[in-house]
Amino acid sequence: MKKIIFIGLLLLTSACGASTPTSASDPATATTVLTTPKTDPSATADLPTETATPEPPALYFTDEFDAASTYWNFFQLGGTQFPALIAQNGVLRIDISATDTWLIGIHTAHTYSNVFIRAKTTLAPSGSAGLICRYSKENGWYEFNLASNGDYSILLGEWLSSGVSKYTPIFSGTTDHFTENASNELGLFCNDNFLSLYVNNRLVHNMDVTNYGLAEGEIGITTSSFTELPMSAQFEWVRVDRE
Repeated sequence: MKKIIFIGLLLLTSACGASTPTSASDPATATTVLTTPKTDPSATADLPTETATPEPPALYFTDEFDAASTYWNFFQLGGTQFPALIAQNGVLRIDISATDTWLIGIHTAHTYSNVFIRAKTTLAPSGSAGLICRYSKENGWYEFNLASNGDYSILLGEWLSSGVSKYTPIFSGTTDHFTENASNELGLFCNDNFLSLYVNNRLVHNMDVTNYGLAEGEIGITTSSFTELPMSAQFEWVRVDRE
């Protein structure tokens, strides 16, 4: 059995009271502002002890969550309780016990302009999972979310201030390429001025995002809960490729 690795949350300080996010199963029609709950120190898991800063992974890599990584930073948005994260036996599991809770994880080792991100995910009983590209604290990020009922959305995320983010919907739709109550492979190809969305290796949407102007940034993953609790999301692996 592989070693159990607890992953600490990098939690932001709330700038104001919590607001209710719009879930990917009910795509927003207007900008949604999310705030981070006040920090609860008892809800933060400890990072494994590091004797030295590890070497970053190669520019293009696959993370199968077999070992601790200091290059993942997680942020909670909305919700009233902090999710629990644990990497065990090659799976990153995120357990959420509060409704309307969003969690994003940013991999900080490299920045990319054109990049293809893939991840194999499972959701139970419902919720959403997704991928992020061109993440920048200053400029924002692109986010692709797929809900457990097949609804998907493309969002533009932006930080307004410490602990306060804004989500602007770019596009939403529904796909029948996903498998309900099973593992699904998500793909997000950020290529020049286009975002291409894939579910189980099938293209579901291609969109020109020239008007939003994000040129480069870090990659990431995301998950959120709806009304059915507790919600658990599992990431078996995350792969970063040139194309």
